[in-house]
Amino acid sequence: METLNIPLEGLYDKTHSMYKLVVLASMRALELNAGAAQLAEQEKKNVLLTALHEIIEGKITYAQGDK
Repeated sequence: METLNIPLEGLYDKTHSMYKLVVLASMRALELNAGAAQLAEQEKKNVLLTALHEIIEGKITYAQGDK
């Protein structure tokens, strides 16, 4: 099992919500698993870790829709 070497504070600062972070990371991991190109240099092939690295590097963001 791989260990997370990602600063969680930095991830939280990107979304300001753990719920948004989990949804964003899981949606991106699904895209990567379906064959989407990686946006972050990542040696490991774990799609969730790759998604988290992309978020922390600011390459993946979210847009809040109308309420």
